[in-house]
Amino acid sequence: MTISKDKVVSVTYELKTDLSGEIIEKAVAETPLTYLCGAGQMLEKFEEKLMGLKVGDSFDFKLETEEAYGQASEEAVIDLPKNIFEVNGEFDSEVIAVGNVVPMQDNSGRRMNGIVLEVSEEIIKMDFNHPLAGDTLYFNGEVTEVRDATDEEKQAAYAPQGSCGSGSCGDSEGSCGDGGCGSCGC
Repeated sequence: MTISKDKVVSVTYELKTDLSGEIIEKAVAETPLTYLCGAGQMLEKFEEKLMGLKVGDSFDFKLETEEAYGQASEEAVIDLPKNIFEVNGEFDSEVIAVGNVVPMQDNSGRRMNGIVLEVSEEIIKMDFNHPLAGDTLYFNGEVTEVRDATDEEKQAAYAPQGSCGSGSCGDSEGSCGDGGCGSCGC
């Protein structure tokens, strides 16, 4: 069976942003990346590169910045009122601290992660660019499973969601606190 729309795909892989650099994310046999092909869970070009492969096939490709998360945008760095981070009138300075990644939702209910850049008396400056924005991504790995999706899997994947599906990315090592895999896009 080959990878095509509505197949459940599992892969192991290593992700680098520089061919000779360190591995920034990894999915291993015990915790592979598993996704429903064509459901919008992965970067479009990532899926295109894997189309037609079957179990045991290896892959080695790069996604240019524009095919991945695009360039970092100044519009994604915003100032938010400090009071929106209060819970029961209290501000948690351990959670909202410079360098921390904070899960949030936009007005449409989409989940996204913001990195706290600055904390002042009235304002919290946050960066909502994807951690891999501006990077070229180098993937190499192997297809470990391809199977037909169940009706339940299709229904869950194509249903409107207010949050990123968790657990699809396995045990990621690296900077993508949004579910890993350089893919979830939340």
